[in-house]
Amino acid sequence: MLDLGLLIIRIVVGLLFVGHGAQKLFGWFGGHGLKGTAGWLESIGVKPGYTMAVFAAIAEFGGGLLFAAGLVTWLGAAAIIVTMLFAIVKVHGANGLWSTAGGYEYNLVLIAVALGVAFTGAGAYSLDALWF
Repeated sequence: MLDLGLLIIRIVVGLLFVGHGAQKLFGWFGGHGLKGTAGWLESIGVKPGYTMAVFAAIAEFGGGLLFAAGLVTWLGAAAIIVTMLFAIVKVHGANGLWSTAGGYEYNLVLIAVALGVAFTGAGAYSLDALWF
């Protein structure tokens, strides 16, 4: 049952990150694409906006794919963690903990999930288990 639980967590969290990356990369799912994301990043003081948008999009899209597939899971988890730490520092941290006030509650939960899976391992239903 542990392996099934890890699979569910990896797929849900990983694919949601793929979606967020696709919003930034391609403008899918209501996203603004790289240009729009770059403009928003510049507006909050993150420069160069376009380069950082590319990094964020690749971290979310690629990290989400790795995490969902359970392939080099620690690397996918690291991409998720770094992205969420950045979101806390640059966007949500000043708003306090609770998400109802725009805080970092959700980001912290995602960091905990990614760390937990990285420390536990991806489980039997993963490419890591198949190849390593």
